[in-house]
Amino acid sequence: MPSYSIGQAAGLLGVSSETVRRWADGGQLRMERDGTGNRVIDGVSLAGFAKDRAVGLHPVPGEVSTSVRNSFAGIVTGVVLDDVVAQVEVQSGPHRLVSLVTREAVEELGIEVGVTVTARVKSTNVHVDRP
Repeated sequence: MPSYSIGQAAGLLGVSSETVRRWADGGQLRMERDGTGNRVIDGVSLAGFAKDRAVGLHPVPGEVSTSVRNSFAGIVTGVVLDDVVAQVEVQSGPHRLVSLVTREAVEELGIEVGVTVTARVKSTNVHVDRP
């Protein structure tokens, strides 16, 4: 089973190392010592903590019915308009998403830099890489 250092866990959770230490010291995140005495978090515990922490972070508004389960609330950081197409860049925590949509949609929705949006992703092709 993989284990992660405090810094690695912080990077995966999108928080500071100090925040991970506080969660561990407060009993919210289980941490152990490895053979050299360093504090580590086992991968299963970290995955469960990340999943629990994400509950409710990207809720679907009550007036919206959707089958899309992958949603990222964020802020628009860039919009490039063409005659027909627009490129919209969204920063959602540590995640940068880029979407190509119609110019008409951008104008109708009032999408511009600084506006909060929710990017929803539904795809039959999702690639998972492992370092």
